Amino acid sequence: MRIQTNVYRKAHRRHAFTLVELLLVLVILATLAAIVVPKFAGRTEQARITAAETQIKNFETVLDAFEVDNGYYPKGKDGLMDLIEKPRDAQSWRGPYLKVTELPMDPWKNPYVYECPGKYNADYDLMSMGPDGRPGGGDDITNWENANNKKEK
Repeated sequence: MRIQTNVYRKAHRRHAFTLVELLLVLVILATLAAIVVPKFAGRTEQARITAAETQIKNFETVLDAFEVDNGYYPKGKDGLMDLIEKPRDAQSWRGPYLKVTELPMDPWKNPYVYECPGKYNADYDLMSMGPDGRPGGGDDITNWENANNKKEK
């Protein structure tokens, strides 16, 4: 009987990790996270900036199509809505120029800023306020070139 009891105990004995082993695994995981996470975090912000630049280029394309059809760019700060809904004074409107029901937001969930006539361009200015959500500050993505925004029109 005694032999059978020892075999039974050995077979059903639970093995657990010691506290030192668990702490060692946590240190290894924390070290890996400290190396890997910053590399991916920078990529996320760069992807948002690229998405905003791409959306501005798309707006430029459809604004040019609107201008070809109507002979002028949409006026005022709410002019981008004219790409979706026909304005009262547009005789040759062939829209909607954007296949959406409402204007897209920038990657930071802020509206794009449109002004016609523009302050920096003769036709219109188009801008995403960037990560901080405020105009200025050096992080704006625009369709014009300035000291903080070195990109081609």
